[in-house]
Amino acid sequence: MSTICAISTPNAVGGISVIRISGEDAVNIAEKIFVPFSKTPVSQMNGHTCAYGKVVYNKKTIDDAVLTIFLAPKSYTGENVAEISCHGGIFVTKEVLRACIESGAEPAEPGEFTKRAFLNGKLSLTQAEAVMDVISAEGRQALNSANLAHEGMLFKRIKNTTDNLVSILAELAAWVDYPEEDLPSVENGALTLSLNTAISQLSQILCDYDSGLIFREGIDTAIVGRANVGKSSLMNMLLGFDRSIVTDIAGTTRDVIEESARLGEIVLKLSDTAGIRQTDDKVESLGVDLAMKKLANSRLIMAVFDASEELTTEDIKLLDEIKDKQCIIVLNKTDLTSKISSRDFAKYNKPVVMVSAKEQNGKKDLENVILSLFKLDNLNSDTTIFTNERQKNCVEKAKNNLELALNALEFGETLDAVTVTISKACDFLLELTGEKATEAVVDQVFHNFCVGK
Repeated sequence: MSTICAISTPNAVGGISVIRISGEDAVNIAEKIFVPFSKTPVSQMNGHTCAYGKVVYNKKTIDDAVLTIFLAPKSYTGENVAEISCHGGIFVTKEVLRACIESGAEPAEPGEFTKRAFLNGKLSLTQAEAVMDVISAEGRQALNSANLAHEGMLFKRIKNTTDNLVSILAELAAWVDYPEEDLPSVENGALTLSLNTAISQLSQILCDYDSGLIFREGIDTAIVGRANVGKSSLMNMLLGFDRSIVTDIAGTTRDVIEESARLGEIVLKLSDTAGIRQTDDKVESLGVDLAMKKLANSRLIMAVFDASEELTTEDIKLLDEIKDKQCIIVLNKTDLTSKISSRDFAKYNKPVVMVSAKEQNGKKDLENVILSLFKLDNLNSDTTIFTNERQKNCVEKAKNNLELALNALEFGETLDAVTVTISKACDFLLELTGEKATEAVVDQVFHNFCVGK
């Protein structure tokens, strides 16, 4: 393999930048451009040691820097690795990178360092994917899950299931291929139990997928209601700053205003919509149309009502619109004398939260209701692992094939047919862990990485 290099820190001004070089010639390339102040040649540095010196190219000093050496196989990639930590200016960082390239290194592809770690047996494919999950985690639950996967927990769970299935396949193969041998027959009851156990293990992994999607990507949330019930005030309360214009004049919001808000561990992708009402104002009418589209397409609806007023015809119409949606009824303006309460909404079977956006009250209650609504309140952060879409697809296909194997047993089909479907299930699980993944699958996984990782 060629020796590669890339900037491993963000392309922005900071305290330091790190340029990583990996490959057989990493140390030699570093020696061409780095001069230690200790006078010890770079080629004589031990692994896991640092040297302070300067980066020099074409007899010109580029920057003072620290060089760290990792010798194969005890490095992130399993290859020789040299990392140059220089000052964090954009121009100086690119100059150091250019010196590395002109000294013999090739620019790294996205995710190529982690890909080499996978190819060199330093990481399983699931561990490699967890690297990006750690980087992109936006909350504690997502980070805990990513760290569990990075430590190999998902790989171990899948491997345990796969190993059990391989043992079953070995028994089936021996019994089918060597009928003349005095081998014990494969008991349908024991085989059914083993398949059900594997299906249960895979089902648990799939159950946590939706939760992971929420913690990773957030919840598309539309704030809807008739004009002047406090939708914009609610959005501002959730954001913690004034984003939407708030006035006593009905119909202030004409467009959909979008912003992300953190509610505990959850990120809400909020859309503050125009007040839903009949209007002759053409511009406001367009805003109402957009509000209705958001209502139809969002995963969560916060339907806002003014607790200081009786329910209106427009309120009742909105309640009919949201009856089949994942929805929270928000009674706002509870700092005023209330004319409606949660009892007025009992027949709609939706959770009701009392808030005062003006007084900044009710935010924690909203968080608790959302956690309960999406079944996120009982997750064990020490054991829960969230799969990504690729992993989920592999698990689903494996589970489907195991269910086909069960059906084949029930209908009395030959053990050959059962063996084929169990074997397919194993193949999908081995693709998930990377033990039997095609080159195209591996390339796609690392294509989604950033350059330098």
